[in-house]
Amino acid sequence: MKKYILLILLPLFTLSCDPADLQRVLDGASQLALSDADVANGLKEALNKGVGEAVTRLSQDGGYLQSAYKIALPAEAQTVMDKLKIIPGFENVEEEVIRRINRSAEDAATKASPIFVSAIRSLSFNDVMGILMGDNNAATQYLTNTTSNALYSEFKPSVVGSLNKFGALDYYGDAVAKYNSLPFVKPLNPDLADHVTGKALDGLYSLIAKKEMGIRTDLNQRTSDLLRRVFAKQD
Repeated sequence: MKKYILLILLPLFTLSCDPADLQRVLDGASQLALSDADVANGLKEALNKGVGEAVTRLSQDGGYLQSAYKIALPAEAQTVMDKLKIIPGFENVEEEVIRRINRSAEDAATKASPIFVSAIRSLSFNDVMGILMGDNNAATQYLTNTTSNALYSEFKPSVVGSLNKFGALDYYGDAVAKYNSLPFVKPLNPDLADHVTGKALDGLYSLIAKKEMGIRTDLNQRTSDLLRRVFAKQD
């Protein structure tokens, strides 16, 4: 009944209300028609949009290497690189390892979408409502807190495959072997695949969070009718 009353009165409001007031009336009328499925689908659309844009950005050439999400070496590996730089033939070893691991992360990122999408599909309606009415990064935090272990386990093989594809593990392994052959050093062999997997996912989560905040706070980023209707509920 409320829906029909609003529809009858709407022409009268258009004569006297300023645009902001009118938009609030329209949002109210739109929200009355939202079903539970609409709300769930709207939030999942927002998350899928964030995932899609994060994956596209980071999987391009230089997506990690030439961005704020550039993956550096693990702290233990830095010890190896510092020692090797003074050895002929290894002057550029650190630069080359970093280039290869970031290129590997960019390649692996192309395989991340299905993993994230599967996690998003599993959201319950209660999860959805808690996220929708939560903080500006509530959806990303939910994914991080509830799926990061599973995502890590599924994503790491892709990273390992990409590291092998670009010869990063062999190149790094040769460098570590050379370091371990030096006198008076403690043998080291940091888990490069573990490090790259964690940092690659950190970059993806960070970009997803930025997109989520954009959709929550910027009306122009709500690029579909469903997004506009659903996120009007949290405004």
